[in-house]
Parts: sequence; C-alpha cells; structure tokens
Amino acid sequence: MDNLTFAGMDGIIILSAFAIIMLAIGYFSGKGDTNLHHSLSGYYLAGKNLGFIALFFTLYATQYSGNTIVGYAPTGYRTGFSWLQSISFMTIIIGIYLLFAPRLYVVSKRHNFVTPTDWLQFRFKSKGVTLLSIFLMLWGLGNYLLEQLVAIGQAVAGMTGGTIPYEIAVVVFVLVMLTYEWMGGMKAVAFTDVMQGIILMIGIFVFLGGALYLAGGNFGEVTRYIADNEPAKLGVPDMEVSINWFSMLVLVGLGASIYPHAVQRIYSAESEKTLKKSFARMAWMPPITTGLVFVVGIVGIMLFPGLDATGSEQLVGLMANKIAAINSFYYWMMIIFFGGIVAAIISTADSVLLSFSSMLSNDVYGKFISPHASEHRKVMVGKIGGIAVVFLLLWIAWNPPGTLYEIFVLKFELLVQVFPAFVLGLYWKRLAAKPVFWGMFIGAALAGTLTFLGYKTVYGIHGGVIGLTLNFIVCVVGSHLFSTTANQSLKKEEISELEFKV
Repeated sequence: MDNLTFAGMDGIIILSAFAIIMLAIGYFSGKGDTNLHHSLSGYYLAGKNLGFIALFFTLYATQYSGNTIVGYAPTGYRTGFSWLQSISFMTIIIGIYLLFAPRLYVVSKRHNFVTPTDWLQFRFKSKGVTLLSIFLMLWGLGNYLLEQLVAIGQAVAGMTGGTIPYEIAVVVFVLVMLTYEWMGGMKAVAFTDVMQGIILMIGIFVFLGGALYLAGGNFGEVTRYIADNEPAKLGVPDMEVSINWFSMLVLVGLGASIYPHAVQRIYSAESEKTLKKSFARMAWMPPITTGLVFVVGIVGIMLFPGLDATGSEQLVGLMANKIAAINSFYYWMMIIFFGGIVAAIISTADSVLLSFSSMLSNDVYGKFISPHASEHRKVMVGKIGGIAVVFLLLWIAWNPPGTLYEIFVLKFELLVQVFPAFVLGLYWKRLAAKPVFWGMFIGAALAGTLTFLGYKTVYGIHGGVIGLTLNFIVCVVGSHLFSTTANQSLKKEEISELEFKV
C-alpha cells in the first residue's frame, strides 16, 4: 500500500472517524455492565451471549483480515488462475468448523469453558498436554499478532501517503485498540467486527466494479489478454504445485479452525442454533470475499503488466489510485474502503490480543500460578499481560533480531499440531493423554526442524503437514498400544457427554 497516494488528508479524516467510532463502541459496550470486568466469561466471551449478527461478523473478521485484500490479490497476480486455491482453503475451514464446533459448543456450555485448553484439560486431565497446547497456541497467536501490528503501520502510512509515518501509525492505532478492548472486551471486539465487516463486503464489490470498468467491463478480454501475453498463468499447474495446493488445504483448513480466537467465538454463541446459522452463512463468504479478490488480482495482470515480485505487492494500491480517478463516487468509496481495510486489520489484531490475554489470565496465571485467584484479578492480569505482549511484539517488529524473527515465521506449522488432540478427542474416547502429548511434541519438533533447515516444503508438502501426519500416527497407534480407555481420563458421566448426537 506504499503507492496509495490519492488519500492524504482525506485519508487521515476517515481514519480518525474510524478510530472515534471504535472508541465509542468500546465505551458503550462496557457501560453499565458490572459483570464485564469481574468475570472471565463476561470479558473474554461477551457473557456467551452473542446473537446471530454479531457472531457472524466476528467469525467473518476472524477468518478474513484486511491483509486478505492487500495480500491475496498480488498473489493472484503473480500466480494466475492456480490461485483459485485461495477460495478452497477458506471454504475447507468452514467444513472443519462444522465437524467439531456444534459438539464442542454443547460441552463448553455445560462446563463454562473460557479458553481452548479448558477443553483439553477437561478431556485429558494431563498437565503435560495442557502446558504443551498452551505453548503452541500462544506461539501461533504471537506470530499472528506480530503480523497484524506490522500491517497496521504499513496500511496507515500507505493510505495517508506517508503523512502519518509507520511508527506513529502503529502506536496510535495500537493505543486505540487497547483502549476500546480494555473498556468493552469481547463485546467491543464483536461490534467493531460488525462495522468493518460490512464496509469490507461493500468495498470489495465496489473495488471489483471499478477494476472491471478500467479493464473495459469484460472479463473475457482479461483472459484473452493473459492467454496472449502470459499463457503460463492460465495453464494447468504441475504436479508439485498441485501437491502443495493440497498440503495448503490441510495446513490452513485444520490450523485456522483451531485458532484460539476462533474457538472462543464458538464458546461465545448464545445458542447452538445461532452457531450453526452463522456457519451456514459463512459458507458463502469464500467466493464472495477471496473469490472476488482473486478476480481483482487477475484483472491486475492486464491493467499493470510486467510488475516484479516487489512491485506486485503494491497492486491493490496502484489499482485504487486508478479507480479513485474515475469519478468522485469512486474516490470517496476507495478512501472509505481503505479505511475499512485498516479497521479490518485492527479488528483481527484485537481478536488475537483478546485471546492471547485470556490464555495468559486463565491458562497460565489461573491454572498454574494462582489457581485460587478471583476472576476479577485474573481479568486484570490478562489485560496488563496483553499490553506487555503488544509492546514486546512492537519492539520485535521495529528491531527484528534475525534469529528471533525467523523463529516467528512458524505459525500454522506448530499450531496445527494441536488439532488431533482437540478434534479427535471429541469423537474417540480411547484417545489417551500420553500419545497425545508425544504426538504434539514430535509433530511440532519435526515441523520446526524442517523449517529451520530451510525445507518449507518437501516435494510440495509443508513441514507442518509432515509433522501432523506423524502426530496422528503417534496418537492413534499409541492409544491402541496403551490399551487406554476414556475411563482413565474421564469420569463415567463425562464420557456420556461425548456421546450425544450433534
């Protein structure tokens, strides 16, 4: 977005308006709610009372960030039609959600779960499984939050043409985010998600309309241009690319579905019916969101031919400049849309931060440091701990030590190793704690080792998927060899709770 030069002062006005609206949402979300700051469930899960609209949009914001727009279109530009995979791996996430979310929701409601590892602790009664899953989930969240903080600065600096420098942009909007989240918790996060989700949806359609107008209003012309000038981008991908596509489906589909902030959205629903209804609507979002962004990237091949890898990263900004020049309607829509992109990045960051904070307060502090602390104290520990983590990550973002930054590139590769314990444990009563622990540990160690040795993929397969395969084998074979039944980790009445029909 460094090439986004049309906004300037108008961009500052729009961003200021968004910031004020977010602060107002935070204030009114927490006003008069005495339970909000004295209850883990109240602060981190909105009292488990999110209705359909709020739940749908907060799920939408969890799955799609402003980076979806800014990052996926350039990838489509460079890759061509094989980037259709972006639609499929966003779709498979919904399928995985439906595999376990309704079942998990019922158990979480009965036992008042707050964080994902509450479920793992209930299921396996193992300190080792709980600690390792906490570590892997916090690692994934820390990585994701770091990405969003960097993106906030780049987006704001780009939208204002550098009028607001990167460092000031990050600090100002991080303070805005911390303030409204402190005041309103999950309620504030969910309601800001509604605002940014609506703007993002409308903006994508307007952006695509402007792009097609610039391309002559005929997508057929775009494909003919590509066939004549860059036919490789229309061709069938080779075997390794296809394998990599399948590997990405597994890695993203399984990993994204158990992001802690995604799981906590499941806990937050006011009813199972509301949850299923929200997911049913979410099934339409991949073609509407990533599908349209994919088309934007393809149209960009015709509008801005010959961009190198670095230049293509500026594609969305370049297109926005041209679209804004069509007429005053498109000018203001582009400014509002890019303000919405910034808000979307912030809304993703606030969701991740809230989840990180909840795990610090409930899992680290509440389970292992001070189990008898009041919920009010746990909430305060989480708030303060979250602020400390944000500023630590800001330091890393501005002064990235080489080795430390490389460590942070691991995200899905490690997070996805929690999946067998999390989902298999819902359906297979025989699954035992020791094989689960060693499966997670070995899978994460293998994925991490491959990444550090420079093997992001092996014959197109991601290191995280290779580790996950070994993880599953250890869990299944180990549980059979140990001849362990659920009675060793669950009480009789708890077993029956895993046998209800979804």
